[in-house]
Amino acid sequence: MPGHLSDNCSRLLEFQRGVIARWQAAAVGLDPATIDNLLRRDRWQPLYRGVYAAFTGDPSRERLLWAAVLRSGAGAVLSHRTAAELDGLADNPSEVIHVTVGHDRRVRISDAERRGLAPRVVVHRTDRIDTIRHPVRTPPRTRVEETVLDLAQTAKCFDDAFAWLCRGCSRRLVTPQLLRTAAGRRSRMRWREEMMSALGSVADGVHSNLEYRYVRDVEKPHGLPTATRQLRIVREARSQYLDNLYAPFAVVVELDGQATHLAEDRWRDIHRDNHSARSGITTLRYNWSDVTTRHCEVAAQIAAVLRLRGWDGTLRSCGPACTVAATAATAGATQPGRLSGPPPDRRPR
Repeated sequence: MPGHLSDNCSRLLEFQRGVIARWQAAAVGLDPATIDNLLRRDRWQPLYRGVYAAFTGDPSRERLLWAAVLRSGAGAVLSHRTAAELDGLADNPSEVIHVTVGHDRRVRISDAERRGLAPRVVVHRTDRIDTIRHPVRTPPRTRVEETVLDLAQTAKCFDDAFAWLCRGCSRRLVTPQLLRTAAGRRSRMRWREEMMSALGSVADGVHSNLEYRYVRDVEKPHGLPTATRQLRIVREARSQYLDNLYAPFAVVVELDGQATHLAEDRWRDIHRDNHSARSGITTLRYNWSDVTTRHCEVAAQIAAVLRLRGWDGTLRSCGPACTVAATAATAGATQPGRLSGPPPDRRPR
């Protein structure tokens, strides 16, 4: 880095990982003519229009993100998938860089973007730019709760939106209460009622779409007791989590959303089930297809096992098309699954 730059300029470059915008020059005593001279001498290089790297060689991902947000002007923040990438909400870098600016900001596509020499920047606009900006994290980005809601709002369906809520909370990056508060500050929001209800399930320990579908389509509408979600147990010095534990009846319902299982994963589950059996716990396992297409049959099966373990509740029909009555009748006396309505006629014949 050139030694004749002012201390203020050197500190800014260090803070911004060697990236600076022309609009910042005056505030740190940097003459635009000096910038042009450094560019001509190949001491610096342009990254976007009006944004420069005070070094040679390929910029790192972090430096490109700094360049993208500086290119969008004062007050801009990284957002959506890009902010998710920085905060560990997304596992892979986004193909484009997402930036949010105020409604009064105009951002033009640079020549470097047109020619494919720099990552394309997608600009979003908001009238709450000061509210959504994280107060300390750099490069400038949205608060985690705002990032989660932004991604939920751009999802193709509610299941995808709910997955972002689960991911943020299960990774301990945000809490359901923070998401509720942030949602309350938004005047418009897709699936508002559904998301507020879903956040209640997340707060109770639901960590995936499959677990949410289980609660929504199997447990609640059929009148099953409420399970304890994600209960932590320790076995052989290792922590494990039970998806749904019906503790009074020593029954566990495990949910598996994977289409296929590696052999070691399958045996791990078997070993865990065997350990539970030694403790007197019965384990039932269901996959995505079971919960989403056979939810009434699954409810009847679980009810039958719970009743064998002492549950005296009433299995309810979830609607006109519910098949729980037929499933309970097929189960017979060995797996009673009483359905709400008149008791069966048990008089001697």
